[in-house]
Amino acid sequence: MTSHYSAFSVFREGLRGQRGWAKAWNDPTPKRSYDVIVVGGGGHGLATAYYLARNHGLTNVAVIEKGWLGGGNTGRNTTVIRSNYYYPESTALYDFALRLYEGLSRDLNFNVMFSQRGMLVLHHSEPEAEMAARNVNAMQLNGADAELLTAEEVRARAPLLNFSPDARYPIHGATWQKRAGTGRHDAVAWGFARAASKAGVDIIQNCEVTDFIMEAGKVVGVNTTKGEIRAGVVGAAVAGHSSTIARMAGLSLPITSYALQAFVSEAVKPVIDTVAFSPAYGTYFSQSDKGGLVIGGGLDRVPSYGQRGNLPMQEAVLAGLVEMAPMLAKVKLLRHWAGIVDVTPDSSPIIGPSGVDGLYLNCGWGTGGFKAIPAGGWLLAHLLATGEHHEISRPFDRRRFITGRLIDEAAASGIAH
Repeated sequence: MTSHYSAFSVFREGLRGQRGWAKAWNDPTPKRSYDVIVVGGGGHGLATAYYLARNHGLTNVAVIEKGWLGGGNTGRNTTVIRSNYYYPESTALYDFALRLYEGLSRDLNFNVMFSQRGMLVLHHSEPEAEMAARNVNAMQLNGADAELLTAEEVRARAPLLNFSPDARYPIHGATWQKRAGTGRHDAVAWGFARAASKAGVDIIQNCEVTDFIMEAGKVVGVNTTKGEIRAGVVGAAVAGHSSTIARMAGLSLPITSYALQAFVSEAVKPVIDTVAFSPAYGTYFSQSDKGGLVIGGGLDRVPSYGQRGNLPMQEAVLAGLVEMAPMLAKVKLLRHWAGIVDVTPDSSPIIGPSGVDGLYLNCGWGTGGFKAIPAGGWLLAHLLATGEHHEISRPFDRRRFITGRLIDEAAASGIAH
């Protein structure tokens, strides 16, 4: 009886335009000034606002989003969460994010549907097996969980994969991270938005930043389609449009934006309960709780701001899927999309001062943005509140491109070069 009433309530509210439900977050008219402005209403921007309130007691904060919350890369990704990176600086960053994800539903009092189903990274030759062993050792030394599996151990975890000796790339084994998994992308955005709004943050949608307000060489606010809004400090977390927003402040960032495609299939019965990735095929996939296969691969190697893909990359990714798991060849695709990823020369993010006083950056995540949302928000909030780096963000300062202390994680990022 209760579930029938609940279903009827949902139907009734849909007909009424949801007038009977309280809003999950506020939708205010912007004030003339704030202590902090965060440009970008995706996962990183909303997390920044939440941690400004929770960790630093700053609630006179505005999140400014040109569209709707989570309408950019946060809603256009394959939801994989992991920390299987090679360098200690990267492991510290992504494992911090993973630890935050592990308690995020409880922290936000909102189910982000984080499922620690684990991740397999396949290797297909003896040289790849040697490199996999090296990666596992590095991950373990850096404090992340990692195991090296034999082909038979991989078969026990994912029997639908192609274990034929005649396969294009026979499976020799895999790297296994048990704590990795997937989350619900929109739930992450909604959870942070609701919690930030409850703390007193203003969340301003459909408000595009058109320029920065500069006084004596310092950013003191933004001009928007809803008027001038001033602030003591400004943070930018706008994913694929990072270089565009930086140019408004006279900055040139070492970033190129590309489209990254993803696909989801029709719902099928459970066939895999983990994430499987083959660098050789350039394809990875998992199965959502609704039954659809969520499929991803490499970048479209043409710089673009278009949220759409191209046929050659679609063919490459889906051909890789069929090679990895031939039984999926006749599964029908339901839809596909693309996000805009901002890639740096070393495939690691830029977190820190922009070089213009009063403006801080959280950008350059490439394909790693969703998995890093809680850490990216925590670290940008620390910078905005204190003006100083957190120990985890310091290696990712933009000045590394001047000093040469790069953190080249192209292989761990899964970016096809």
